[in-house]
Amino acid sequence: MKIKSQLFLIVKSLLLLLTFSFSLSSSAADNKAVRLVVAAPHIVEMLYAIGAGDSIIGTTEHSDYPQAATKIPRIGNYAGLQVERILQLKPDYIVAWKTGNPEVDLNRLEKLGMTVVYSNPTDLKSVADELIMLGELTGQKSKANQIATAYMDKLNRLKQKYKTHQPISVFYQLWTAPLTTVANNAWPQQLLAICQVDNPFIALKGDYPQLSIEHVMMAKPKLIIIPTSTGEPNQIKGYWQQFNAIPAVKNKQIITVNSDKLHRMTPRALDELEVMCEKIDNARAVYF
Repeated sequence: MKIKSQLFLIVKSLLLLLTFSFSLSSSAADNKAVRLVVAAPHIVEMLYAIGAGDSIIGTTEHSDYPQAATKIPRIGNYAGLQVERILQLKPDYIVAWKTGNPEVDLNRLEKLGMTVVYSNPTDLKSVADELIMLGELTGQKSKANQIATAYMDKLNRLKQKYKTHQPISVFYQLWTAPLTTVANNAWPQQLLAICQVDNPFIALKGDYPQLSIEHVMMAKPKLIIIPTSTGEPNQIKGYWQQFNAIPAVKNKQIITVNSDKLHRMTPRALDELEVMCEKIDNARAVYF
């Protein structure tokens, strides 16, 4: 009986050892780094935010945050992707922007056997959803959930802080030539809404309508916001000084915001949103 008992213990120990070894092997396979070609700057930024930046083996122009992203090989831009170059890189996945990359190139890559995963953030909450999706794709679930939760907490804090503030009329000068603003469900318009502003052009056709100086003069905004950055230079404040009939010009209420932060659908947008809301509050103090 004693011998049988010893044999049983030996067999049991071997089975446990084999199970443990299999578990380690499976874990190593599950955590194998994926190789990603990423076709938009906001996706690159989110991957770095969740600790998966090293997975990126190719990306598009203007992917410049964080600094490490500037060293990633380029495989095209918003106007076109270098299909042959992407095939040479042999990525596990291509992560593309549903509405920001050329459909013809993505369709060609799929026909050639590439797996395309689409990023399609449409509102402020969907940024958190995207983070979680990318976390699952790269094996960074825990970090992605942490960043997504922090993002939603900050978004809700900003909503709560400004929800009772008196609205102020704002013209958001998205671009100068042609003069372009934001409306409807445009990403910057969603951010402006958090700060409690009245956009006189919100109901125009399309999310990014073009208009004339006369339209702005008739609207008489109390504040003009000009998004600008090194990557997206925009007309400076002096452009408006000749139009003193506009309250924003007359009262020197023309501000700038960092478009590199604000216009990318990433957690960093909330940092600049907070700055913008504070500047809008300063303008309120002039009028109310």
